[in-house]
Amino acid sequence: MDTASPCSPGSDALQPGMSGRDMAKPLLGHQIIEGDASITPAAGRTIGVLGSGDFARSLAIRLVCSGFKVVVGSRNPRRKAGLFPSAAEVTLQAEAVKKTDVIFVAVFREHYSTLCDLADVLVGKILVDVSNNTEINHRKESNAEYLASLFPACTVVKGFNVVSAWTLQSGARDGNKQVLICSNNQEAKRTVAEIAQVMGFTPVDMGCMSSASEIENIPLRLLPAWKIPIFLALGLFICFFTYNLIRQVIHPYIREQKNKLYKIPIEVVNTTLPCVAYVMLSLVYLPGVLAACSQLYYGTKYRRFPDWLDQWLQHRKQIGLLSFFCAALHAVYSFCLPMRRSHRYQLIETAVKQAVEKKMNIWVEEEVWRMEIYISVGIIALGLLSLLAITSLPSIANSLNWREFSFIQSTLGFIALVISTLHTLTYGWSRAFDENQYKFYLPPTYTLTLLVPCTVILAKVIFNLPCIQQRLQRIRRGWEKGRYVKFVLPSATGEYSSGETSSNV
Repeated sequence: MDTASPCSPGSDALQPGMSGRDMAKPLLGHQIIEGDASITPAAGRTIGVLGSGDFARSLAIRLVCSGFKVVVGSRNPRRKAGLFPSAAEVTLQAEAVKKTDVIFVAVFREHYSTLCDLADVLVGKILVDVSNNTEINHRKESNAEYLASLFPACTVVKGFNVVSAWTLQSGARDGNKQVLICSNNQEAKRTVAEIAQVMGFTPVDMGCMSSASEIENIPLRLLPAWKIPIFLALGLFICFFTYNLIRQVIHPYIREQKNKLYKIPIEVVNTTLPCVAYVMLSLVYLPGVLAACSQLYYGTKYRRFPDWLDQWLQHRKQIGLLSFFCAALHAVYSFCLPMRRSHRYQLIETAVKQAVEKKMNIWVEEEVWRMEIYISVGIIALGLLSLLAITSLPSIANSLNWREFSFIQSTLGFIALVISTLHTLTYGWSRAFDENQYKFYLPPTYTLTLLVPCTVILAKVIFNLPCIQQRLQRIRRGWEKGRYVKFVLPSATGEYSSGETSSNV
């Protein structure tokens, strides 16, 4: 959630949307073709579609709505004609191929061989392969390369496979707008890019046909950017859950022979969730601190970060959203605590005990103030986390300029971390110094969660000191330690002499 600007501490000084690994590669391909003036309007031309499945039907609907003339080739046109819009012509495959130069091949790889009878009429045509595999890297060659080997006289373009049938029917505004395209023929790519633009999509040039395997693997990956953050959150949850289980359930059973297993579904989980949310929030800002330390140590912004730090910086958004998710669950669990039957029994037991002991006034001023502050600060922290999560959505982020987005994600995000720390401190209060709180000599859980966040807060305070902040700003603007700068000075005779000095001076 913390997306630092190139001039702020913790930024990796990369261009928005470009990862550290991409910076090390030559910029060949991956070019967005949107707005290319050399691309001419394509609406009105005839487009062929081979296939009669769900994707072929959705593709035909979208093409017709975009102003194209569509001819669909099917092995059984009479039976399939009712599935397509009336504006689309449904005919035999051979007849459809003769009427257009651009043909979308919307059939499975296993059925490519059935098109071999059309090899003569397909000569010189542009074939757009929209197929996907069922497994990642299932075969050595991609579907598009296989199609090209079957029809060497045709030009094959890989594209539209990352777009779902739902997106085609509902329009680009309700789904992914990017259409990844690759081919060995530039003119064919430009033709398909033109069609994609008219349909309302953004064509992205992924290079030559060797990129087809990568494009076909994209729809098969399940949340690739979320794997590391999810495993991190699960790891933290298991660790804190086990720790709380030992303190809240196992310790009373061993020392006092009390059965506290009923605490596991609600109370132990509710004690674990804020720990995960708090630590995950601090892990959003920790890589920025490490990046700033690296730049201060080496005195330059041009030295690449280690791969692990680079990956960490790229996953900050997902880590922050998981932090908000755990915090929201904690709020719901806390709201449900009084609804438990065990809680009601404990209230009755406490009331009876006070009546037996004839205690008329049980008001504890310190505890009242502690709980009031604790709940109030927690609500504020959750509200700030909600704001950070909302502005992480692409639709909201695109409506903000860079300064607004940076202020919300960096400044307000750090304030949320500070307020969450106050929330944790007010929860612990003076109990951290109570020896009864150390079960099996283990400190309370909240004291462990304070380690990373307090380190981040302390580092941020140090970075804001004038001497450190000015040096960081100089580095962000291109200054490098040990770089020599040439200079020219007038001599005693009035002539000018040249020399050089270190930029450290």
